[in-house]
Amino acid sequence: MSDSEDLLGRGDTAPDFALPGTDGRTWRYADVAGPKGLVVMFICNHCPYVKAVVDRIVRDARLLRELGVGAVAISSNDSATYPEDSFENMKAFARQHRFDFPYLYDESQDVARAHGAVCTPEFFGFDRDRVLQYRGRLDASGRHPAAPDGKHELYEAMKQVAESGRAPDQQTASIGCSIKWKLE
Repeated sequence: MSDSEDLLGRGDTAPDFALPGTDGRTWRYADVAGPKGLVVMFICNHCPYVKAVVDRIVRDARLLRELGVGAVAISSNDSATYPEDSFENMKAFARQHRFDFPYLYDESQDVARAHGAVCTPEFFGFDRDRVLQYRGRLDASGRHPAAPDGKHELYEAMKQVAESGRAPDQQTASIGCSIKWKLE
């Protein structure tokens, strides 16, 4: 890993996973990666930051797929404390927002820990060789509507990864709700 042993950093290899999806299937990294990369996004159902951008997430995932970049969403929140984030509610959320990418449940929270994920939404963009190139936000809007001329940061970074194998050096960390960790 990178400087901090807890955080996945640029140049690190993508952790593997095998997680249940809202579609009834178990998904692994290799199942969701496109030929030019993968975006792993940590989201949840209740977060106002996720709710504000979910339609843009679906749009950008579709656009990235056209470039050969896959997408997968993962919820790692403790659903015992946050029932709105339960697996059953994840299924409804995915249907309501017409997810055309897998939405997976990380009940153990091991996948979030392996990525060093800290908030929802948070985006990890890997190249074709499973190397982390982008860790940041969708765009600058936060919980607000996107500006008409706003930059599509995740999309533009991953488009560059698809074309050149490398994301821009300028990346802005995501902000949102903290992941709801289980009490030990």
